[in-house]
Amino acid sequence: MRAIRRLTVRPVLPESLAGLTTLAGNLRWSWHPETQDVFSSIDPELWEEVNRDPVRLLGAVPRERYDELAADEGFLAGLRAAEQSLQDYLTGERWYARRAGADAPRSIAYFSPEYGITAVLPQYSGGLGILAGDHLKAASDLGIPVVGVGLLYRHGYFKQSLSREGWQQETYPVLDPDELPLSVLREADGSRAMVSIDLPDGPALLARIFVAHVGRVPLLLLDSDVEENSQHYRDVTDRLYGGTSEHRLRQELLLGVGGVRALRAYSRITGAPEPEVFHTNEGHAGFLGIERIRELTVGEGGPALDFDTALEVSRAGTVFTTHTPVPAGIDRFPCELIEQYFGGGSSPTPGVPVDRVLALGAEDYEGGEAGCFNMAVMGFRLAQRANGVSQLHGHVSRGMFNGLWPAFDEAEVPIGSITNGVHGPTWIAREVVDLARSLGADIDGDDTDALWPLVDKVDGRELWDLKRQLRSRLVDDARARLARSSAKRGFAPAELGWIETALDPDVLTIGFARRVPTYKRLTLMLRDPERLKRLLLHPERPIQLVIAGKSHPADETGKRLIQQMVQFADDPEIRHRIAFLPNYDIAMAQPLYPGCDVWLNNPLRPYEACGTSGMKAALNGALNLSILDGWWDEWYDGGNGWAIPSADGIEDPERRDDLEATALYDLIENEVAPRFYDVDGEGVPTRWIEMVRHTLKSLGPKVLATRQVRDYVRELYAPAAETSRILNSDYHGARELSRWKRKVRAGWEGVRVEHVESEGVSETAEVGGTLRVHAYVALGDLSADDVAVQVVHGRPGAEDELRDVATTPMAVGESYEGNRHRFDADVVLDHAGGFGYTVRVVPHNVALASVAELGLVALPR
Repeated sequence: MRAIRRLTVRPVLPESLAGLTTLAGNLRWSWHPETQDVFSSIDPELWEEVNRDPVRLLGAVPRERYDELAADEGFLAGLRAAEQSLQDYLTGERWYARRAGADAPRSIAYFSPEYGITAVLPQYSGGLGILAGDHLKAASDLGIPVVGVGLLYRHGYFKQSLSREGWQQETYPVLDPDELPLSVLREADGSRAMVSIDLPDGPALLARIFVAHVGRVPLLLLDSDVEENSQHYRDVTDRLYGGTSEHRLRQELLLGVGGVRALRAYSRITGAPEPEVFHTNEGHAGFLGIERIRELTVGEGGPALDFDTALEVSRAGTVFTTHTPVPAGIDRFPCELIEQYFGGGSSPTPGVPVDRVLALGAEDYEGGEAGCFNMAVMGFRLAQRANGVSQLHGHVSRGMFNGLWPAFDEAEVPIGSITNGVHGPTWIAREVVDLARSLGADIDGDDTDALWPLVDKVDGRELWDLKRQLRSRLVDDARARLARSSAKRGFAPAELGWIETALDPDVLTIGFARRVPTYKRLTLMLRDPERLKRLLLHPERPIQLVIAGKSHPADETGKRLIQQMVQFADDPEIRHRIAFLPNYDIAMAQPLYPGCDVWLNNPLRPYEACGTSGMKAALNGALNLSILDGWWDEWYDGGNGWAIPSADGIEDPERRDDLEATALYDLIENEVAPRFYDVDGEGVPTRWIEMVRHTLKSLGPKVLATRQVRDYVRELYAPAAETSRILNSDYHGARELSRWKRKVRAGWEGVRVEHVESEGVSETAEVGGTLRVHAYVALGDLSADDVAVQVVHGRPGAEDELRDVATTPMAVGESYEGNRHRFDADVVLDHAGGFGYTVRVVPHNVALASVAELGLVALPR
């Protein structure tokens, strides 16, 4: 029989144990080992049975055990210490208060469609969500006043299992919010705080607001599964990245529009400061900008503004991060669907003209698709500051979206780069943390730069033994997962005896785990199966592979790649040397990264935006073996791992895969394995250990999320807050900027570079010489204060295109009738070789974040 209703009965704890509820209610426990120890000591076996979930643990402990704990002074002392640690963490002064400065943003809203914080809150699918979770954790560690905003999915992302034939199967377990580390945001009268959004196909969509406490950072999660909604609205938050295009649009409206309204409710109820900066983590939350414009045009909290002024106010405080290196990874909707939702009488943002909404997402540039609404394009147009997630990805993004700024070369497209990082306390193995603490490192502090040189104090034998311990832990975990997976696939116990000796803690272990879209090339290592078998079974230098990854449920090609890998791993000849572990998640990843000696990454370059899994492995002393893509492209130095040569430019994808697979095999056979097994008289591979030391010292400070988030504060959040304050103080600045932009756009046709002259050097100049440049410029209806005139100079290419470009500002030297002026500049010739230059005119205003912001430029004809 099925229950007609379900509810959760919460335990009533003795007063002396009330701190357990406090500890379970703050997700800091997920990265704080000492707090986990408190829960484990209640009942170690039960702690493992509930998958290390404190909320489930507290609900499963018998009353008699609580009575025992209440009388156990040793346990109570540990509980009090954990409570005090949490209190100190939440209230102590941290980096932001000490270093960010008096003008730093008072509050930053961070929007993401998914968050990977802990396995017990499965609201993530892959790298985007893990990055978002690490962003919040690092912001908490640094004391940065961030508020996260997302959706609470009833099914989360799917759980992956395998059929006997190795085909991916998906299940969607129902999540009960009452069994999760969440609390409902309530009004002063105790009622649930709700947000409401008008949609064209029925009464308003309603959503309640759950709050997860990520250390010092509140995370607001909107849930539409409430009784007041019709079923199709209740299903809006059913699952992550599921459903039709219209279903996804509803989700993104709830995230963006509803998310802003949830923030307003949270500030009103708790007294928290209103955000000054809004960070859109990928395009899914882009509608937050439309909602902020609506607030301003209807005069919520101040005078009503016209659309263009409201746009400038909103843009000034908005940051947009793009994560995808391929157009296919961007959410796009038919314009007819956008018009249906925003153009009727029940618009989610009433008062915002539908034609202005459509224009923000239009691909109205060369190569764009007519009739398509692009969420990333809207993200760029609604944010004054934007970035990619590695240096190479920034370059790729500038090329992808150059059409939005066609008058500018790729290098000046206003998309910067902040390379991702990972949250050290979450991903560094506890054994590594304990070793660092034994050396006097302040692991719990917010500045870990002093940690990495300490690795030189660790004896090679000790470091090698530590890696074997971590490898052994991974082997035990992998065997248990293989046993469960094989039983679920239908294999009889009599067929599974081999699992007891699967993998080996003394064999070179290579890890590969990630989502399984085609470009990540899960099966590149299978291009030559016989050669791979020889590597796995080498009599003196064997390798073993631990592999994991999920394919999107609708991606049949990805599922076939998984099946190929599983069927290869099922081969009795090599199955003790290769394992595919289903249901890759945080719980699997935490022993996987530390247990690997090498982390393999072989995407099709340059389609890996960043790829942070290799960072997590590096923090645990693993060496990366990777295509030079994402973060590895900028931080590989020749001594902290190996770069797989990529066959860029080869048109035939089969030929390219063959070449790169051969290069991968050669590296493993001729460099990686020999170095791992080249041991001294004490059995220590000294050259390998030196690479491990160098990896920790060279990459440790760079790959941390605390570095990443500090970069966001300095490079994006603080400048956005400063500009926002200038425009928002009384909206005069925003009105002036809006008026000025209209004037410049209307008058730009009259701006011309009529003539350019130079003097001071001949055609064969010398280094150190000075080139004096004169530009005669007509400005039409604009003034000299409205523009910047610049000498643009660099090395000329074969087609006279400039490379390694720099700019020198020009000043007004003389003015003539008809609003014509001579601008002058001296350019120092500071390098030998080819030199070329031109002159350009661009709009100039202190409120602009980039010379390319308006997309306007005048060049000599």
